[in-house]
Amino acid sequence: MIKIKNLHKKFGKLTVLDGLDLEIDKGGIFAILGPNGSGKTTLIKALLGMVIPSKGDISIDGNSVLKKWNYRNELNYLPQIANFPANLSVIELIKMVKNLRPKTPNEKELIDLFGLNEFLNKKLGNLSGGTKQKVNLVLTFMFDSDLIILDEPTTGLDPIALIHLKNLIKKEKKSGKTILLTTHIMSVVEELADEIVFLLDGKIYFKGSVEKLKKQTSQTNLEHAIANLITKQNA
Repeated sequence: MIKIKNLHKKFGKLTVLDGLDLEIDKGGIFAILGPNGSGKTTLIKALLGMVIPSKGDISIDGNSVLKKWNYRNELNYLPQIANFPANLSVIELIKMVKNLRPKTPNEKELIDLFGLNEFLNKKLGNLSGGTKQKVNLVLTFMFDSDLIILDEPTTGLDPIALIHLKNLIKKEKKSGKTILLTTHIMSVVEELADEIVFLLDGKIYFKGSVEKLKKQTSQTNLEHAIANLITKQNA
C-alpha cells in the first residue's frame, strides 16, 4: 500500500531522513518507533504532505503522492497534540470538520463510545487534556478511510477510554485498514502491532514482529529489546 524509496530530508545542515526505504502492505497495524529525533515525526509529516522531502519518493497504492493533495481524502490522521480553537464548542468543531471532508461521517457512535455527550456544548478551551484527546479521536475515526495514522493516540486517556481506543483500532484492522501508530507505551505496541518499524538517525534499523525483535536482541521484554537495539546501533 505504501512504498517509500530513498527518502531524504534536511533542515539546513541537519539530516533528519537519510535514504529511508520502507514498504508497508495493505492491512495491519504498524508501530513506528524510535527515540526523540529519530525522524518519526518527519516521516509522518512527509506521508501527510506537510513536509516536502529533499529527495526520494512516496507512493500510496502505486501512485506518487508528492506535491499532491487529493490522496488525503483517503486517510485519517490523529495529531499528537489536540490543538483546537478555544472559543469553539465540541459540537461546532465536529460540524466544521464534517463540512470540510467529502465523506459520510459516523460521529454519533464515537461520541457515545468516548462519553462526550455531556461535553458537546462546552468550549474546547475549558476541557481537560484527556477530554480534548477524546474529541481528537472522534474527529479521526468518524470518516471511513483505508489508511489511518495515529501519532501518540493514548496521550491523556483514562483506562476506560484506552480500552475503547484499543478495541476501536482492532476493529479497524479487522475491516482491512492499514494503521500507522507512534507511541512510547510498549504495552500498547505488544498488544496491537503486527510489525515494528524502528527508526534511528533517519534510517530504518529494524522491521518485523515484536517476537522477531525480541529474538534478535535476545530479550524477553520489549522495552529492553528496544533499548538493546539503540545501544548496539549507537556503539
